[in-house]
Amino acid sequence: MKRKIIKSDRKDQPAGRVQQSGQKPKDLNVHARSQWQWTWKNMLLLSLCILSASIPFLLHLFSDSIDLSRPSDIGLNHTINMYLTPEQGVRVGVWHTVPERRWKEAQGKDLDWYEKALGDGSPIFIYLHGNGGNRSAPHRIGIANVLSAVGYHALVMDYRGFGDSTGEPTEAGLTTDAVYLYNWVKARSGNSLVCVWGHSLGTGVTTNTAVKLLEQGKQFDGIILEGAFLTGRGARDRPIEHPFKWFYWKFPYIQFFLFNPLKNNILVFPTDENLQKLRTPLMILHAQDDHLVPFASAQEIYRIAKKAQNSDERVKLVRFDGSLGYLHNGLYKDPGLPNIIRSLCSH
Repeated sequence: MKRKIIKSDRKDQPAGRVQQSGQKPKDLNVHARSQWQWTWKNMLLLSLCILSASIPFLLHLFSDSIDLSRPSDIGLNHTINMYLTPEQGVRVGVWHTVPERRWKEAQGKDLDWYEKALGDGSPIFIYLHGNGGNRSAPHRIGIANVLSAVGYHALVMDYRGFGDSTGEPTEAGLTTDAVYLYNWVKARSGNSLVCVWGHSLGTGVTTNTAVKLLEQGKQFDGIILEGAFLTGRGARDRPIEHPFKWFYWKFPYIQFFLFNPLKNNILVFPTDENLQKLRTPLMILHAQDDHLVPFASAQEIYRIAKKAQNSDERVKLVRFDGSLGYLHNGLYKDPGLPNIIRSLCSH
């Protein structure tokens, strides 16, 4: 009899352990469901984190939907697309917009006609744009249209790695692209003025290019710096994100082959040092409400350039009132901009 009691106790022992833990068999199902819910919630959160981290990559993947080889598709009917090769293995895309007065004549014309048009005596502007995006951005088209309306040629380039241009963007590479475009234009422009307009990141490329040309015994006939930034002292006051960070989101596989490529891709853009070497007519355009580069940066650039050139006539600072709402990209909307541009080319 005792033996049977002992067997019965052993058979019921597991159930006894469940009861000791305070759980009934029904509670096990509840506990299991709770664990699954916890697992799925965490998997969902992880998926959302991965998705949010991929957003920059996805945006760049789908943002270049415009066929940059066909500017007429977006209404640029006196603009042609071309590709230049600054270095072996690097191809950069450029839009050339002729003066507005020649728009009828330009219909259906080929690249040869556009190249010859550079020698018609009209001033020519090379436009070096800011970080990210491509030459089809609205504010870049806006500048090209203003220049065309004034009666000038506009050449808007996508540096290597931007738009449909090949290659990896680096400070030295962007400068090489700009120097090449200048020499290409000068070989076709005769005695026409050749000026440069740099915006944001493009202001650093502009002054780098101007110094490189100076070393070759050449120079721009005029320089416009819009929304210009300063490295060094200015950057410490207001740090800026690495300008080429977007490139490594656009091509994430690079991360597997290059350890911390942004760290190795050191940027200098010594605009303050470059300006001390230049003697080219210079115009600085800046909105007081610029939300990316403070107006104080423009004031410091003006101070440096004015001291270097020792002239109030050759160096101008044009301030756009903050109430106009132009921010960092909107100066092309200003109705007074055409006369400002003309004043630079009249020197």
